[in-house]
Amino acid sequence: MSNLTKRDLVVAISNETGLIQSDVFAVIQKTLDHITTAVAQGQNVELRNFGVFEVRLTRPRVGRNPNRPEVDVSIPARATVKFKAGKIMRQRVLLRTEELKNSSVS
Repeated sequence: MSNLTKRDLVVAISNETGLIQSDVFAVIQKTLDHITTAVAQGQNVELRNFGVFEVRLTRPRVGRNPNRPEVDVSIPARATVKFKAGKIMRQRVLLRTEELKNSSVS
């Protein structure tokens, strides 16, 4: 199964709505830009029934270089974006559980 790209979204939405692809692209890009800006400013972005994007601080930890495992490397805390799926997305993804179990056994 291939990835869904921004281009795929533009084409699908354009076909479903009859809107011009360039207009659909502009709306999708502006939406993503606003989400990115809000998260970068420390705001959570909540899209009902889809999910929540939020910034979290990772804990500092000690890592190791596989080429020199005797040397510990300090990895500092840093801000990362976390996504928590909404109720409808969680339910729909759960339906794939058996399919994924069967494909990983093969």
